[in-house]
Amino acid sequence: MNVMHWSRLALAGMLIFGTGLTSCVSTRAHQTAMDEKDAELRKLREERAALKGQIQDLRSNLDNTRGELANASAKVNEDPPAKEEKRFPELDQMGIDYGMKDGHMTISIPNSISFAAGQAALSNDGKKAIKEVAALLKKQYPKATYWVEGHTDSDPIKKSKFDSNRELSVERALAVQKFLVEECSVADDDCVVAGHGQYDPVVPNDNDKNKAKNRRVEIVVHKRG
Repeated sequence: MNVMHWSRLALAGMLIFGTGLTSCVSTRAHQTAMDEKDAELRKLREERAALKGQIQDLRSNLDNTRGELANASAKVNEDPPAKEEKRFPELDQMGIDYGMKDGHMTISIPNSISFAAGQAALSNDGKKAIKEVAALLKKQYPKATYWVEGHTDSDPIKKSKFDSNRELSVERALAVQKFLVEECSVADDDCVVAGHGQYDPVVPNDNDKNKAKNRRVEIVVHKRG
């Protein structure tokens, strides 16, 4: 009986010890897992904080860039290119219009100072104007081809030897080109002549003032090289 009693006691003790050992191991494993999760959470928080800092820096840089672009845009609007401000007082005084058109300097000589109504012979005032234009062309645009283009209003030809506005515009352009070559020493092969008639108005032909603006000879500068 004593042997059996002690055997039972030993077995019970072993069971209790085993249970306690298992419980201890399980607790340690749980603690280790918790520690790992805590470490991972700390790492994630640190990464999130770093990302927030980077986002803030990017926003700040973006705001700075927007400010710089706004300042640059304002400066462009305040300071237009110098070539747009270029003026020729000698042409202004004679009532000759000029400016950039389709990327080319265009000088517009109104027929009111160049030709009598329905005629293609240059007036004295027209000759003076063309001499002034020729001097400017040779000084400012020496390496260029000059397109001499005639224009009329939309009124039909009535009292003239010409059959159409197109013919009249061509003859006037030829008169200007001939004077440039013969009297102003412009090379003939630097000139191109064209007549548009009423088909290229600068303003609608709906009143006398606008029609006067459309009656003109233009010299369009096409730069070379």
